[in-house]
Amino acid sequence: MSSAAPTAPDAAPEQALRLADQVNRRPLAVRLLAAVRRRRADLPAVLLFVVLAGWLTHGLWPDPAGRTLALNPEDQALYEWFLAVDARALLGDFGLLTDRLNAPDGVNLMANTTVIALGVVCAPVTLLLGAPVTFALLAAANLAGTALAWYLLFHRTLRARRLAAALGGGLCGFGPGMVSQTNSHLHMTAQWLVPVIVWLVVRLLRASDPGATTLAGPDRRRILTSAAGLAAAVTVQVFVGEEVLFLAAIALFVMAVSYAVTDRDLARRALPNFAAGLAVAAGLALLVLGYPLWFQFAGPQGVADGMFSPAYFSADLSSWWMVSPLSVLGSDESARLTTGPAEYNTFLGWPLLLAAVACACWAGRRRLVLACVAAGLVMVALSLGPEVVLGGTRTALPGPYALLAGLPVVDGALPMRFGLALLPIVATLLVLAVDRALGSTGRVRRFVPLAVVAALLPIFPTPLPTAERPAVPEFITGGHWRQCVEPGGVLVPVPLPTPKEPWPMRWAAAAAAGFGMPEGFFIGPYGRDGTAAMGTFKQPTSALLADVARRGDQPAIGDEQRRQAARDADFWGASCVALADDAPHADALKATLEQLYGPSTRIADAWTWRV
Repeated sequence: MSSAAPTAPDAAPEQALRLADQVNRRPLAVRLLAAVRRRRADLPAVLLFVVLAGWLTHGLWPDPAGRTLALNPEDQALYEWFLAVDARALLGDFGLLTDRLNAPDGVNLMANTTVIALGVVCAPVTLLLGAPVTFALLAAANLAGTALAWYLLFHRTLRARRLAAALGGGLCGFGPGMVSQTNSHLHMTAQWLVPVIVWLVVRLLRASDPGATTLAGPDRRRILTSAAGLAAAVTVQVFVGEEVLFLAAIALFVMAVSYAVTDRDLARRALPNFAAGLAVAAGLALLVLGYPLWFQFAGPQGVADGMFSPAYFSADLSSWWMVSPLSVLGSDESARLTTGPAEYNTFLGWPLLLAAVACACWAGRRRLVLACVAAGLVMVALSLGPEVVLGGTRTALPGPYALLAGLPVVDGALPMRFGLALLPIVATLLVLAVDRALGSTGRVRRFVPLAVVAALLPIFPTPLPTAERPAVPEFITGGHWRQCVEPGGVLVPVPLPTPKEPWPMRWAAAAAAGFGMPEGFFIGPYGRDGTAAMGTFKQPTSALLADVARRGDQPAIGDEQRRQAARDADFWGASCVALADDAPHADALKATLEQLYGPSTRIADAWTWRV
């Protein structure tokens, strides 16, 4: 026995290596099944989030191509076109400047909210099943994925009990702002990387603090891996939605400063290494993002300013204690307090606000609580915009946002969307309070969770309204368009797409962006002095055809109009003009086009003119 004892310490590592080797040799399916078994306690939350997301978006599923989100169909048409263009990366036909819209100038994809990363990842679905299916999948997946990501952060990083983490994750993924933004704003609901970014920042901080590691100093390996992971997550988020990253960065910055003020010892110990890690992350991210960001602001068709008025897109102060019309206890009356059904970002309702304040007070003077309160107050203040509005009336009181107005990048964000950052902040306060209560005894163990659930019930979401939409012509879906325009060429649909009526862009989406078209719905440098604007200038012929489509009157066409039509077709680089049977005032448009371009050719369910 005495001779065997000294060998035990040496034998242990060898046994561990053999065990690890045996585990690695197990079939992948077995390892996946083992991982699922280890995490089976998390499955109820996963199923709950998936079912809820599917229920909220179920109106799209009977026929994704024939259904649309009734509250924002224009943006849905735009995002389906984005997804179709992004999917062309799988075919080797993709660039940050696309020629598939706004011919001949094209569209700068970085200057638009094109969800490039999502479009590329989902390219097989788009190419096989169509952009509407991809859109419907992402609309649901963004909600469920965001809720699940926050649940995992609360449970594994914050060490909260699963019930508390599920309540917090549910609020983050299905809060009023998230459900509202699901009305076609895929770039705003794809927030599942934000908890990953938060986790990496926390991991970097812990590795930078010598007092939090088992080493004699900071854990440099974890600092480097955290920095590399943070750079990767930030890079991907830029190609998903820059505005979400911007809002997360502002909130994290305020929280970090607040935390440092309340824990100066930690700041003194960790700040040098933490700052170095952030610098490494920034440097690695810029290696990838440097050119795309330059392209966005200074490249062809790029814009360096925001096109939306901060004063118009400011949150009404009274909207904070109102309930969203898209919630079970919401009222359509409160809709007047915002710009539209896709921007109910601040409608948390007074029960949840009271619960958040109570939870913050009851959770005690924890540094995280104070950091959340500070960040929440800052984000609420910024959401009010440059001038405080109360009950629809401008008060002439300047809002804190006025200090930021005009700054590069900042003025591209809509002030009211700062309210979206309140969801994870409030959720964190609720999670801390519920988790503390679940670890207590007596009445508080039940009272606090029930009170939080009661505060959340008024904002429980209702399914998103949907409606039928016209089918894309057989001329497009059957591939007949190839008879009059080569792939990659320019097809001119009549009437041409505009920001208010982008419906012909669905033709291009249904054809996997196989052809380009003039004008359309996008952001480009067509404002005064090259500033950002929605859409572009109409050519005389497109203006004439738009007038016919609107009025139904057939204008007098002479030689000058015919010469102008030829010049416009040449400017666009057009191969073919097409008029579908279901176009508004189709007979008047057909007669006008025949006077402009001569006799038509019937192809499937469309009239065409080669130009």
